[in-house]
Amino acid sequence: MFQELLKDVVESADGGVASLVMDLDGITLDSYTKPDAAFDIMTVGIELSVVIKAAKQAATMLETGETSEVAILADKLVTLVRIITEDYFVALSLEPGGNVGKARYVLRTRVPEMAAELS
Repeated sequence: MFQELLKDVVESADGGVASLVMDLDGITLDSYTKPDAAFDIMTVGIELSVVIKAAKQAATMLETGETSEVAILADKLVTLVRIITEDYFVALSLEPGGNVGKARYVLRTRVPEMAAELS
């Protein structure tokens, strides 16, 4: 469903290694991972779904508006998450030296196409 789009997201982001579309319950709709990736994007996505739910709940409680993006920068992996709809998100994982700014741009510009696929 999203395979080609996710591959394009990973290949367009400098340092991109994997991407997925997942719902907030941790169910993956589709994913793409480069062959040499050192981690399982499905496991990353499942753990992220918990973080995304918590961020959305915090935003609601604080009355700060809708959560649109979450970034997790760790020593071995950088993961950016962009909300597609109320129930779905896209995650893009990068190598630690990857271009986070370009990756954010790539996600932001591809989300409308993903949202259209989901509706």
